[in-house]
Amino acid sequence: MRMMIAAALALALSGAAHAETVYVRAGHLVDPESGTVATARVLRIEQGRISAILPDGAMPAGATVIDWSRYTVLPGLIDMHVHLADNDETSNPAEPLLHSAMEIAYVGARNARTTLYAGFTSVHDVGCYRAFGDVELRNAINRGDVIGPRMAAVGAYITAPGGGGEVTGVAPDVRVPDDMRVGVVTNPNEVTQKVNYLFQHGADSIKLIATGAVFAIGTVAGQQELTEDEMHAAVVVAQARGSWVTAHAHGAAGIKAAIRAGVRAIEHASLIDDEGIAMARARGVFLDMDIYNGDWTDEVGRRDHYPDDYMRKNTETTLAQRQGFQKAVKAGVKLSFGTDAGVYPHGLNARQFKYMVQWGMTPMQAIQAATVVSADMLGWGKDVGALSPGHYADMIAVDGDPIRDVTVLEHVVHVIKGGELVK
Repeated sequence: MRMMIAAALALALSGAAHAETVYVRAGHLVDPESGTVATARVLRIEQGRISAILPDGAMPAGATVIDWSRYTVLPGLIDMHVHLADNDETSNPAEPLLHSAMEIAYVGARNARTTLYAGFTSVHDVGCYRAFGDVELRNAINRGDVIGPRMAAVGAYITAPGGGGEVTGVAPDVRVPDDMRVGVVTNPNEVTQKVNYLFQHGADSIKLIATGAVFAIGTVAGQQELTEDEMHAAVVVAQARGSWVTAHAHGAAGIKAAIRAGVRAIEHASLIDDEGIAMARARGVFLDMDIYNGDWTDEVGRRDHYPDDYMRKNTETTLAQRQGFQKAVKAGVKLSFGTDAGVYPHGLNARQFKYMVQWGMTPMQAIQAATVVSADMLGWGKDVGALSPGHYADMIAVDGDPIRDVTVLEHVVHVIKGGELVK
């Protein structure tokens, strides 16, 4: 009954959110822009954006008020590394071949809703096996067909043949569908063609698979798979279109080649060395390090008998990645919040906060990584990641103090997106 009432209230408020002014009472308000926490504030929302932050007090007569005075309020969280338009990871390397495009569309809608309810109101979806599934999910959310976070989508992986972005581990005579190989490239000219194709079909940014992957049979996580020239070709096209490139890279050599090629961010960075950290710091490259999911993979992989190849690579990268993260924090590298959701079930994204604190960040730094820093990486800093006037009214409420105990972010009580109460 409580869930039905909450759903009815959300529906009623969603229709009114853009038609009238809404006030949100916050018991405590976390401001990641200044790194401070204020007490007893009111956020005024007009046309889906924050128009003012006021001291708590009397509301205008007849005002629509959402009373979160018992909660701590934060900007909606941002995850820079999710895979919404795919099934979760399993022990079967050929799992992507077992599901139709139609089924994946419904799976993506479910994952988007789950992610939004977990408090993540914006995401960078960095790839799906069936090309443009993420683009279509983004479009469906933007149309209002399904509920989910604001999405930036890459369309497909740019990957070497048989590389970390391919479906591997199948019999030699099994033909992988063409829509799962849209981004396969063998030289810089093909990169230019494929990257243009992705943008022409709705990609927001580009995802390169610079090195092997943990969850790809026959690839070596630390081995470079795309050449520096190939990666630079992608960067040139993206920059010409006013966009940017991120690179999946575990190995030190691949990380440094991607940085030299001009990428904006490195995903994973598991085996980064001191030179790579210094290069990232000097060039303002973001590191998007998913330091939670190694534990999930170790536990569930053993239980569900993941392939030995997966488990070995997970062991080789997990601790090294966390140690690299710790060094990057000390070095002052820009660290965004990216979890690789899909390796573990969607909705558990906030479990990573605890790990970021354990490995060198303060709770406020971890919150900033998932708000202002990730918004900057997306290029959406004027719209999301903060609750100062002009930003979208994307916000969450948690019961407790995340500055004292960052794990309270794992249990989001309420969510507003664009001024609409969705949870």
